[in-house]
Amino acid sequence: MEKEIATNRKAYRDYKILETVEAGIVLRGTEVKSIRQGHVQIDGAFVRIEKNQAYLWQAKIEPYENAAHDNHEPLAPRKLLLRRSQIQRLYSQSAIKGRTLVALKMYWKNNYVKVLIALAQGKQQHDKRAELKKAEAEREIARRFRRSS
Repeated sequence: MEKEIATNRKAYRDYKILETVEAGIVLRGTEVKSIRQGHVQIDGAFVRIEKNQAYLWQAKIEPYENAAHDNHEPLAPRKLLLRRSQIQRLYSQSAIKGRTLVALKMYWKNNYVKVLIALAQGKQQHDKRAELKKAEAEREIARRFRRSS
């Protein structure tokens, strides 16, 4: 059973999603407690591969309010748990110009926090406009179809 924690809606608008991969994430106790309270934002979060390890950057997990002294840094890079083959494949694919690794959503799966990361290619401004036109046309067709029936 999956329960969604946070989504990155900007990623779907700004990028064309080529491939998705589920990854575990290494968290401290105060981070998990803060996530349980819903104090997490992954808008603008991305994945960077350094020294054959994948890290999640710019995912904001607010400090836990009831922590006494050992709280976490809100924007600290967090290690992702992936197989070596997955890391190597994602690294080689993200090295291609115009491609990047972005976090799409964070969710609970069997009491573990998982992150859905995507290999994505940036969209141009005209691509975004064309996509908006297409969506508007589809909505208009659906509207007219509902009125006629």
